[in-house]
Amino acid sequence: MSKLVIVESPSKAKSIQKYLGKEYSVVSSKGHIRDLPAAKLSVDIKNDFAPKYAVIKGKEKLVKELKEMAQNSDGVILAADPDREGEAISWHLATLLDLDMNENNRVKFNEINKNSVLKGIEHPEKIDLDLVNAQQARRILDRLVGYTLSPFISQKIRRGLSAGRVQSVAVRLVVDRENEIRAFVPEEYWTLDAKMLAPSSKRAFAAQFTGDETGKVKIVCKEQSDAYLARLENAEFEVTSVKKGVRRRQPAPPFTTSTLQQEASRKLNFQARRTMKVAQELYEGVEIASVGSVGLITYMRTDSLRISEEARAAGNEYIKNAFGAEYLPEKPRYFKSRANAQDGHEAIRPTMMDLTPEKVKSSLTAEQYKLYNLIWRRFMASLMANCVQDTVKAEITGADGTDRAQGKYLTFAASGYSVRFDGYTCLYESGSDEEEAETGRLPKLSEGDSIKIKELAGNQHFTQPPARYTEASLIKTLEETGVGRPSTYASIISTITSREYVEREGKQLKPTELGEAATKLLKDKFPKIVNVRFTAGMESQLDEIENGKTDYIKMLHDFYDDFSLTMSKAKEEMQGVKIKLQQDETDIKCEKCGRNMVIKSGRYGKFLACPGYPECKNTKPLVVETKATCPVCGGRIIEKKSKKGYTFYGCGNYPECNFMTWDKPTDELCPKCSKSLFKRKGGVLACLNEGCGFEKKAERKRKTKEE
Repeated sequence: MSKLVIVESPSKAKSIQKYLGKEYSVVSSKGHIRDLPAAKLSVDIKNDFAPKYAVIKGKEKLVKELKEMAQNSDGVILAADPDREGEAISWHLATLLDLDMNENNRVKFNEINKNSVLKGIEHPEKIDLDLVNAQQARRILDRLVGYTLSPFISQKIRRGLSAGRVQSVAVRLVVDRENEIRAFVPEEYWTLDAKMLAPSSKRAFAAQFTGDETGKVKIVCKEQSDAYLARLENAEFEVTSVKKGVRRRQPAPPFTTSTLQQEASRKLNFQARRTMKVAQELYEGVEIASVGSVGLITYMRTDSLRISEEARAAGNEYIKNAFGAEYLPEKPRYFKSRANAQDGHEAIRPTMMDLTPEKVKSSLTAEQYKLYNLIWRRFMASLMANCVQDTVKAEITGADGTDRAQGKYLTFAASGYSVRFDGYTCLYESGSDEEEAETGRLPKLSEGDSIKIKELAGNQHFTQPPARYTEASLIKTLEETGVGRPSTYASIISTITSREYVEREGKQLKPTELGEAATKLLKDKFPKIVNVRFTAGMESQLDEIENGKTDYIKMLHDFYDDFSLTMSKAKEEMQGVKIKLQQDETDIKCEKCGRNMVIKSGRYGKFLACPGYPECKNTKPLVVETKATCPVCGGRIIEKKSKKGYTFYGCGNYPECNFMTWDKPTDELCPKCSKSLFKRKGGVLACLNEGCGFEKKAERKRKTKEE
């Protein structure tokens, strides 16, 4: 008989089976096997919050099969993912299969390759009950909050709403940022921007006004700008100082879960859930030509920046052979993890350095290749030498003869750099949510050089409000404030958008009216639940449970005893109170009573309803028409939602015409066939009329100063 190894993923089982051979039989539990049933609270509050677990519906047959396999094997090894969830899955399996909790039957793999799998199998451990209790505490906390708060806000705002312990804090962050934007009062300021020519060059370089003979100056109005421009009408410009320096840029560290999600959002336009799905595939194993099934990256749920010395040595060897010894730093570079980071896993890195993205591209899907390319390049770059840049900063003064004689002048600054040694930048450049000011090459400048002005203008600006959150910046804030953990960021954002508390405008996250109403209610009546510090403190307590320093039942009592009193008080204070959401009136008439119908939101999205409820209960689907027409039948193209909440577009004559597309319709017409053009990813406008094939790059609209 062989030993039974149980993992949670079928693809992971396939990869591990290859390494272990016939002495082992590797099967999958297909995720969690037991959970708290959703139909009721499933937590016995009076009995120290005892959870009432049950086999997940539809997995009864699988449990029966696993029990039979366990009885007919030489032993059972539990090999779920190396984190709280994986430990909990292993514990549930051990409970159902009646395994001895004191037995060493738990193995962990930080990466799915032959060496790691064989090493893990040779060093089994006991199930870590502290990790299990931390997962149980989180699960029970979320159930207590969700199943208590959800009915309350549903009753007070709208039927079918739900509230979550961590998600509510994320919504509050988005709402608070929107309120900051609304309260922001822009301030006017002006800049003097010049295009200058050096004696030795015909190419103009940029310079910006910095001040006058009194020092630095901020120009606050047009009159002040015009006064300075008047002083420069007959001015002569000369270089008064040139400062040269050397700047050494250090590479970014390898990815953690948070930084991977942020960078994939910026560079690949991946939503966090998509990033984690693809990363899971790369970790569990991909069939690579001439290699077989292999996990391409280490475990992708981590907040540690540590890497093994074995991986460092392999990476250094690759860099030395591919780029040369000069691309390695003089001393190995070590990155320090955040103070509260869990150090159970390495940073996210490739498992085999010589499997370059180009080598495996033909074996990967497009999105797998994009993410693997990002991870591989970021890791390799983190091991490489600094980029060395020669910097130049020139000060240029302008004044007419009279002013200069009196010691009066205006100062301009120009800066630039040249790359002395590219270092890690030959492989990777980190992205940023903020656009950096462009600095480029400067011509050769020396003190005393006479400079000519090609262009000089005063430009009006206004200070800008803080930017709305994007997925990347919200994840960064959640991590910095200690709200949630690496494994939860993707589900947090997915939940708050699917429940329509937050909506997307391009890459930006904007609160809906529903999100603002729910946040206001929770801030008024349950301030701790949406308090960032309080929620971060709960995360720290969960970490202490994981480390065996805190009893999870005591922690649950401390939270719930106070929470239940707050709930009782809120119910008493809001008895008979109903919060009304604003309803957008349309020009669509109700067929039953003639009133103008209004747009309402339900648990399945927006719909049209008669405002005469309850006298008139007429409702119907909300159809959002676009200006485009169907390329098949000429009908109007309408906006639709998939079951998972994704937007797509289809013909309004469905089911007679079944045309649909993910491409966004525009009001532009094809110059070849006069059909509507649709915008594809990458900004390409395409005609979807079969047989036409017209495409063109969409023109980017530049914002005017007034906009």
